[in-house]
Amino acid sequence: MILVTIFFLMLYAFLLFFYWQAWKKLKEFDCSPIHDHRFISVIIPARNEEKNISFLLDALSRQTYPKDFFEIIVIDDFSTDNTAEAVKNFPLSNLVLIQPDVLPHLSSKKKSIEAAIKKAKGELIVTTDADCIPTENWLKILHNFYIKNDAAFIAAPVKLLQNKTLLQIFQSLDFLTLQGITAASVSANFHTMCNGANLAYKKQAFENVNGFEGIDKIASGDDMLLMHKIWKEYSGKTFYLKNKDAIVVSQPMLSWKNFFMQRKRWASKTLVYEDSRIVIVLAFVYLLNCLFAALIIASLINHFYWWLVPGFWIMKTIIELPFLYSVSKFYNERRLVKFLFIFQPLHIFYTILVGFISQFGKYEWKGRKTK
Repeated sequence: MILVTIFFLMLYAFLLFFYWQAWKKLKEFDCSPIHDHRFISVIIPARNEEKNISFLLDALSRQTYPKDFFEIIVIDDFSTDNTAEAVKNFPLSNLVLIQPDVLPHLSSKKKSIEAAIKKAKGELIVTTDADCIPTENWLKILHNFYIKNDAAFIAAPVKLLQNKTLLQIFQSLDFLTLQGITAASVSANFHTMCNGANLAYKKQAFENVNGFEGIDKIASGDDMLLMHKIWKEYSGKTFYLKNKDAIVVSQPMLSWKNFFMQRKRWASKTLVYEDSRIVIVLAFVYLLNCLFAALIIASLINHFYWWLVPGFWIMKTIIELPFLYSVSKFYNERRLVKFLFIFQPLHIFYTILVGFISQFGKYEWKGRKTK
């Protein structure tokens, strides 16, 4: 077991070193002026978001990108609150409210996005979530990056709001790591990864890969599964946009139950990834975390293995520290790094639990039970 532990930690160190180097190599995008304005359609799926949607719409009303060159399409996904009324009453001339053309029980986030893209006038589709807040230069930066790189698909940065509660610090730290891996993997063309809270893709690219066809039976995956389809069709046209002014701020989960439901939803698509590269990485990381649990069990049987438990804990933290610190500087979240060691066991067991239960049964999201 000692040799297995050393072997896994060495492989993990190599993987994290690779991510760290790819992150550092990725230069921040210089958003120099472009006078060739393309029309943008901002698509916002919304279900039961009456408390958040007005803040997002207010942020979109303040965009520095010319208002004549973008539209905002909010899809009310059969909300049971006053989301639709909040959108209808918001004073924006380029704002459109629609509803998916399906029966309520057949609706999903993918159906919402499809309904919006059918009506979208934009050459560039930009998606975010109803509980997010972008910077005032968000659309301008996405647009300029799209033009300069002739991009088919753009993954862009997201961060979580967080206060001093244990839950929000924990999920912010976890999310920060995921964002760093996203940037590193996409920029190095190592595997596809993104977050639907901050995406952009060419409408023609979406149509050329037949949208969500083939992945439409999977409840989640409107971001990563679509990204992989476009990546296969448009070689060299999938990018990560690294720019601090392009960061979208998203709301964290406010309860442990909702947090686990969210992560279960994210992990539920793991076994249907067509990108074998990310499946291999996820499987390795999952086994690495399981190894920690195995060491604890082994130490209860044979006290000789007790020293391996804190050793694993310390070494995993040391391996992750340079990468996480580098990413945290970009997101101005360096204060979170000090919690890495403390939260390490919790993160390991949460990874094991969510990875296992996500492949079985149903999960509930915004009042809708999904298989």
